[in-house]
Amino acid sequence: MRREAWLALLILVPFGVGGCAAAALMPAAAIAYKGASQAKEASRPITDSEEYYVGRAVAARILSKYKLDQNPKLTQYVNEVGDTVARKSSRPDPFRGYHFAVLDTGELNAFACPGGTIFITRGLIQTCKSEDQLAAVLAHEVGHVADKDGINSISQARWTEVFTAMGKEAATMYGGSTVASLVSLFEGSIDDVFKTIVVNGYSRQAEENADAAALTELAKAGYDPNAMVALLTAMEAKGKGASGGIFKTHPPTSERLAKVKASVGQSPAESQGEKIRTERFKKIVS
Repeated sequence: MRREAWLALLILVPFGVGGCAAAALMPAAAIAYKGASQAKEASRPITDSEEYYVGRAVAARILSKYKLDQNPKLTQYVNEVGDTVARKSSRPDPFRGYHFAVLDTGELNAFACPGGTIFITRGLIQTCKSEDQLAAVLAHEVGHVADKDGINSISQARWTEVFTAMGKEAATMYGGSTVASLVSLFEGSIDDVFKTIVVNGYSRQAEENADAAALTELAKAGYDPNAMVALLTAMEAKGKGASGGIFKTHPPTSERLAKVKASVGQSPAESQGEKIRTERFKKIVS
């Protein structure tokens, strides 16, 4: 990502059904002007709109590492399944809603950017064997958004500095050296989130909470929560000896599997609805 792009502070990456990404810049002046009246509240919680804009910048950073999949039917399908579980989450309507996209890589992974932008890799989709299993992945990532795990990974001290700089910049309207300072602080905030979700991963507690939230979302949306058991079982088999992707940033799959099994109990017989969903999944994903 070129440094000039960050001069606008916030990068928006709207995803179309065709999986294309276009970049638009939100003027820093408007953000800085707003920040002037808020600088004195620098220690306050990050608002939903601020979380969204940070999340879009994180999404742009991820898209500098991975390419978007160009299958429009798959992208639309993932959005439909994702929206279905998101509506049943504890946070069904974040600022400007949820947006789901597929990354064109065989790596097994998924990323939840702050504010509701969620990526899933083609490799992880192909590991799924049904729509219910795909829903389990997306519900887990929605759980991270609902709990604000991404935005909470930003250092509070750094965010305080961002708002302080915003206030100063609003007063001078691009004067002096504050622009460079503000850009640096904002880039640091994006780094905090990017390193957490792509490099280091969330805490075990955050992952456990996301799994628990996913089970609730699946049940409320009409999916079989046992699909997560099946998916984690498949991931455990694929993850033997693997150290990259989702296996690097998440707790051992065996631990997740044991806890999920204890929560969902015995798997019921496959319903007619699940059979229909599985056939739909196979037609689109194959």
